[in-house]
Amino acid sequence: MNKLFKSFLLTIVCLLLFTSSSQPQLSIIVPKNAYGLQVIDNKELFLQTVQADSDKTMIGLESFIPFIAIELRYATKNNFMKKIMYPAKTKDTYLRLPAAKALLKVQHDLNIRGYGLKIFDAYRPYSVTQKFWELVHDERYVADPKKGSGHNRGIAVDLTIIDLTTKKELDMGTGFDNFTDSAHHDFTDLPNKVLENRKLLKETMEKYGFKLFQTEWWHYSWSDPEKYEVLDLDISKGNKFFK
Repeated sequence: MNKLFKSFLLTIVCLLLFTSSSQPQLSIIVPKNAYGLQVIDNKELFLQTVQADSDKTMIGLESFIPFIAIELRYATKNNFMKKIMYPAKTKDTYLRLPAAKALLKVQHDLNIRGYGLKIFDAYRPYSVTQKFWELVHDERYVADPKKGSGHNRGIAVDLTIIDLTTKKELDMGTGFDNFTDSAHHDFTDLPNKVLENRKLLKETMEKYGFKLFQTEWWHYSWSDPEKYEVLDLDISKGNKFFK
């Protein structure tokens, strides 16, 4: 009788396992564009991905990170395109939740030393990247629309360090969006102070999990880009579906 009961229990367990594994799994279908790249361009689909994985939440940096300075160059004409690429009144920018949390740690680390972060750009709609590519066909500086970028995925940030007392940027040798060899990380023909400033930014960002982009001292990305979909959501409406 005992053996019969055990056999019955084993049969029930096997049936349960088979039933659960054979049930169809809910999936989110992201449409592909002309390049075969999956791009989310509507609020409802984006919110579905967030509901499935909270790490995909987009966080507004201005409210999330105390004392952070934001100067969105693409909301002005002060950029390599010489055009306003974002709505002129755009004040905030966004990163996925894990990247935003890591950047908060970077800010805290720098604050202890009397410094802070200034953000030039973070999340960038895919359609803006397409416009960049029309002008600059060079993957050292602009992402190929066939692939999308870390900015499009909400995991890349362009930034520098400021002195908290003076609010001035530290000297990094070149300005933002400088497409010359002197902006590369391996370019060392620079004053010692500039090299020290770049080293401070690099070491602090890497300490909290960010990875550098070799040709741009200001550009850092969070890990696992394949986890995050490319987004083409209107940044001016960000506060309606981002946090």
